[in-house]
Amino acid sequence: QLQLVESGGGLVQPGGSLRLSCAASGFSLDHYTIGWFRQAPGKEREGVSCILSRDGNTVYADSVKGRFTISRDNAENTVYLQMNSLKPEDTAVYYCAGDIPPPGTQTMCDRAYEYDYWGQGTQVTVSS
Repeated sequence: QLQLVESGGGLVQPGGSLRLSCAASGFSLDHYTIGWFRQAPGKEREGVSCILSRDGNTVYADSVKGRFTISRDNAENTVYLQMNSLKPEDTAVYYCAGDIPPPGTQTMCDRAYEYDYWGQGTQVTVSS
């Protein structure tokens, strides 16, 4: 069974940067679509970005395009989310999630119900 562990969250000032890590064990990540989601207090879980299985294409929410970059290191079995130009509205608990799409299909990146495996989350707080 795939296990995911997030790390790298913390407190950062507006305009600052953080890099989140999603370390996997149990299976090789390159077979999985890995998505990053976030949830702020009182709000629904929101898809942030994903990196698709097989072709490695990336998808971003409009709210983070140009500021966040997702990448995968197969040797480390880890997916990263580089977050630059952070804003207070980026404050949330960030989760990574994994999905193996059936042959001939691809994961709907921003749909949380598509993912079978979830990490425990890491808190990101953007505040001066």
